[in-house]
Amino acid sequence: MVENLNAVHRVHTLLNKYNAEAKKPPLQTASELRAMNPEGHLGDNFPLQAGRHDGFPGQAGGHTRVQYTAVNISTEPPQDYIIWSLCNFVYTNPFCLGLAALIYSIKARDRKMVGDLQVAQHYGNTARCLNTWATVLIAIAVLILIYMMIVKLHNKY
Repeated sequence: MVENLNAVHRVHTLLNKYNAEAKKPPLQTASELRAMNPEGHLGDNFPLQAGRHDGFPGQAGGHTRVQYTAVNISTEPPQDYIIWSLCNFVYTNPFCLGLAALIYSIKARDRKMVGDLQVAQHYGNTARCLNTWATVLIAIAVLILIYMMIVKLHNKY
């Protein structure tokens, strides 16, 4: 592992000197390269050419190794909870939580259509939280109302 880093550093230094002479922007530094491949995650190295060569990796006749990096991409778009927000807004709307949830749901849908999935996820989570609170408050209010009706009917007879 240390040999690979030293070889990469030597090649990096030579390429930076060449790029400086050719007035090209410098390559990434060794610390930037290490940040992209942390020590806890070792990539798989596969030789592309057989044989032994004492030159730098990537030169003709030398050993060239390819390192693969896996990236997890979520294929499911974020939810906007627009139906739940509409129901809370139209039917219950306690403390205007249904309205706030509807606004955040619309914002989440807009951001999703634009392609800004991280912001859409944030707005969707906020809408879900507001919808949850609105639903819980209405459920508690309905339970209290039922309890009061039972007590009133019981006292009447």
